[in-house]
Amino acid sequence: MPKTVRIALDAMGGDFGPKVTIAGAASALERRPNSRFLLVGDEPAIRTQLERHPRLAGCAEVRHSSVAIRMDDKPSQALRYGRRVSSMWLAIEAVKKGDADVAVSAGNTGALMAMAKICLHTMARVDRPALACLWPTLKGQSVVLDVGASMGANASHLVDLAIMGAAMARVSLGVERPTVGLLNVGTEEIKGIEEVKAASSMLRDLALPGFDYHGFVEGDGIGKGVVDVVVTEGFTGNIALKTAEGTAAQITAYVKEAMGRTLLAKLGYLLARGAFRELRAKMDTRATNGGVFLGLEGIVIKSHGGADSVGFARAVEIGHEMASSDLLNRIRDTVALAHRLEEHDGADHTTPPREAAQ
Repeated sequence: MPKTVRIALDAMGGDFGPKVTIAGAASALERRPNSRFLLVGDEPAIRTQLERHPRLAGCAEVRHSSVAIRMDDKPSQALRYGRRVSSMWLAIEAVKKGDADVAVSAGNTGALMAMAKICLHTMARVDRPALACLWPTLKGQSVVLDVGASMGANASHLVDLAIMGAAMARVSLGVERPTVGLLNVGTEEIKGIEEVKAASSMLRDLALPGFDYHGFVEGDGIGKGVVDVVVTEGFTGNIALKTAEGTAAQITAYVKEAMGRTLLAKLGYLLARGAFRELRAKMDTRATNGGVFLGLEGIVIKSHGGADSVGFARAVEIGHEMASSDLLNRIRDTVALAHRLEEHDGADHTTPPREAAQ
């Protein structure tokens, strides 16, 4: 019998609060029946939504919080009034206390990262946590990180990202030995900034277990699925992610406009409805909603703030997958090995990172 996975939800997070988070949890429960939920937030609002989902109500505990983090708060503001009392903090704290295996929130990304880092702490030898996401490709999916947790990275941190991304790929993609590439302006070894070139040299020299280092990957290689894991720092990664999401929305709008422009185009659409449904499904960002904060002493999932119940359910399911695996121990062991080998190598790869994102 599958192990029960306990999921703490920040029920007040995101643009729509309990209306979406509770419905999403109910949908996820249908596909992950061994889930149990801790729903944190305004109890009357949560109870109102639970009345529509009796099965979820039967396997959920409600923990009241009258404080919800606002989507436009700076992390420092959110910490001032929300530390230890907000629905976001209490959901994360449930993981720390052992009341839950994973926390999921659609709330303010900066606040979620700040609270998770303070409450759970980073793993030993991990400089900073990273936000990883699943990215649709021509070959299926890839893991891409960092997509916005912090800006800048020295060579050692990029190596840590490669290790953490490979561990997530083994869990999410089912690839026993994933391929890892560093995002760069070209595939030639002479190209790129010094931190990226140094990280490439380290990954080749260390030859760490659990993944194969591919080399550099250009931006167009992400969607092609050239590698299973694409590594970059958070500033570049977030721009790449938002650009891809915007391009998908742009193409969808173009196709919709073109298909309704003339009677012949409408007829063509009717004849090709199956193909268009398949295209829409492949471009649906809800299918990959749910970023994973890696490098923490606990598992935290970030859903898109504007996600509907379908998208939020996917974030919950990603959390379920991560909690069901041995993700944290895999990361700890390989990071420790990498740093032992790096110390034995004796090279200086400590170029100072740029200031972290707030």
